[in-house]
Amino acid sequence: MAPVAVESAPVVPANPPQIKQAPSIHPLDPLSADEISGLSTAVRQYVATQTPIKAFKYIGAEAVLPPKRDVLAYLGIRTSPDSEPDSYVEVARKADVDIIDAVSGYAWVIHLSFKESEWVVDDAERLPEGQMPQLSVNELIEAEQIVRNDERVRKLCADVGVAPDQIYADGWSLGYDDRFSEKLRLQQCLMFARFGEDENIYAHPLDFVPIIDSNAKKVIHIDFPSHPKSGLHTSSADYSTNPPNLESAPDRGRIPPPKMKHEYLADHLDTANASREPLKPLHVIQPEGVSFKMSGNTLEWQQWRMHIGFTAREGVVLGTVTYNDAGEVRPVFYRMSCAEMVVPYGSPDHPHPRKFAFDVGEYGMGVQANELSLGCDCLGTIHYLPGHFIGHDGNTVTIKNAICIHEEDAGLLWKHTDYRPGGRSQSVRSRKLIISMICTVANYEYAFYWNFYLDGTVELETRLTGILNVYTLAEGEKATFGTQVAPRINAQYHQHLFSIRVDPMVDGINNTVVESDIKPYPHPTGSAENHAGNGFISVDTPVTKAGGRDYSHETDRRWRIVNPSRVHYSSGLPVAYSVGIGGATRGLLAQPGSWVRERAGFATKSLWVVPSEEASFGGRRWPAGRHVPQTRTQPKDSVVEWSKNGESVDNKDILLFLTVGVNHVPRPEDWPVMPTEHLRIVFKPIGFFKANPALDVKAPVDERSRNAFPSGDIGTGAVVEHANGNGSTQASTSCGCT
Repeated sequence: MAPVAVESAPVVPANPPQIKQAPSIHPLDPLSADEISGLSTAVRQYVATQTPIKAFKYIGAEAVLPPKRDVLAYLGIRTSPDSEPDSYVEVARKADVDIIDAVSGYAWVIHLSFKESEWVVDDAERLPEGQMPQLSVNELIEAEQIVRNDERVRKLCADVGVAPDQIYADGWSLGYDDRFSEKLRLQQCLMFARFGEDENIYAHPLDFVPIIDSNAKKVIHIDFPSHPKSGLHTSSADYSTNPPNLESAPDRGRIPPPKMKHEYLADHLDTANASREPLKPLHVIQPEGVSFKMSGNTLEWQQWRMHIGFTAREGVVLGTVTYNDAGEVRPVFYRMSCAEMVVPYGSPDHPHPRKFAFDVGEYGMGVQANELSLGCDCLGTIHYLPGHFIGHDGNTVTIKNAICIHEEDAGLLWKHTDYRPGGRSQSVRSRKLIISMICTVANYEYAFYWNFYLDGTVELETRLTGILNVYTLAEGEKATFGTQVAPRINAQYHQHLFSIRVDPMVDGINNTVVESDIKPYPHPTGSAENHAGNGFISVDTPVTKAGGRDYSHETDRRWRIVNPSRVHYSSGLPVAYSVGIGGATRGLLAQPGSWVRERAGFATKSLWVVPSEEASFGGRRWPAGRHVPQTRTQPKDSVVEWSKNGESVDNKDILLFLTVGVNHVPRPEDWPVMPTEHLRIVFKPIGFFKANPALDVKAPVDERSRNAFPSGDIGTGAVVEHANGNGSTQASTSCGCT
């Protein structure tokens, strides 16, 4: 898509039409399609009349987070357990628009406010050289066409039997490469071939990596990875993983792509020898409709109330999460989202170390969200919310079904049987409300599921699927830092490290994080204090200063967010919500001083706790910095820098950044498409409620449940109406209550 030519923009009329703001139900509502249109018009007019810019492209548009206290006052949510909500205030609507000057390459941030009936530019900020916003969807798509049109690329492909129309490329941010100027907006293109319609391109990786200038739209360099037959475990003194000079010629012969097909699309599979029988239908139905209510982007379900937002960068965002506890509306979380992630690959030979994508900061999860399909991506009775973002030309791009909301059975909520003769039993089934989004980032799919439960638990489940990033092997070459998942296809070792931003408000905005370690009671067996030697204790340590914390498997370390101003009536401990990341913690494996560690410092700690600060652009939002592409050091606006002064986080308005992830050593079973990997973070109430908050959940019997093999013929699976133990075909109304 061509940049916007300012000189060809329509003349601003003397009385321009009013640009109406879409009706706002909640101050955290995402930008609507109409608002993006209004922002685009205001920016175009401002650039044409107030700047020397001749042509530009829109990169991003986002609503600025308003002050937290203003939002809570607007919604009538209290800020502490012993106070009434602040007096109602109107919340100003502001937005930032990122653009790039198509001539100079400089990036600008345009700050706007909605005043009366239109968007007005407050000021414009030109970013320093080397700082730039995320890559746009348009730029990622353009990358493939740029390399296809390059004569050198065509010649290199022809040399290994790939025709121009068979050339495919995934555009990636350059990562780190100080051989190139910081001011250039660069992508590295991972190359593949497609030899048939809809064929899996990743089965045919090519042996070179072009570098393109996204602004100039041309290839500026081509890298050729090394291919030692013995792999990188070599004692050869002349082998080096150092980046070659830009003028260096490739030091090896060409390697043709693997030609064997590895398909995953159903109509491309060879089913001649298939032995799997089709699954019988399993329907998810709610004959009386859903149990949740929606008002715009605000949702209510089983005492929970929350706002569901969408940004081009984070995708789905949860805000102002409260719980109605016997009539008392209690705040729990102010805002929760996936704020960043990094995917570092483990092969040290150039140019593979450049592969450490920041999928949030460099590309944006929201703009890569899928249009979800009813009955496929989500099962049951579904409500969808759209996602809107700005295109290069300033027009609104809409993902109609970006966010899926539905309910699922969640197994047993609780159960007990009195085993004594004549004793009674009670079973209560759980249910969860799910707010989900699925994103495709080149070869990978990331699915985010925010799950809310009847017992006050909140869970973020991240599912990873899609296709492995692969590179070609020469004949006889070993895959030292990867797995040869198919002949001559190397799936390199890598990590997926997510940074989950949690802005808590557990019974108010001033909270403290407490770290707990489970340890043996220090007194030895036979002592007066621990005669049998079985004692163990939980040792609590409040986190009082900003900084990073490490998970400890040895002590089963866990954290909880407490409000010191309110204590449980019985335990005497402050009300709290736990942060359960033990099974999901992973540390960055790259060495100190490595390129990725210099840029992704957030991934070096399991948990960061920092003071909340509402400065420009809504405060401390991005753990790797606001402007991520091609950074070479830790930005000043990153969680590592926010932690350096050791500011107090004791009973303050705080932010948590949780680092969770997966160390992926690929298996052949991950090819050609990966079975889903699951990653979970769980937030549980600890002394937040007086007792089990789910005691009042009803326990009806599901009248549609049937014995699978009532006749005793276990080979048919036929469903037959049958009598219950009391001779009736009708179920009792109390589940297991006897």
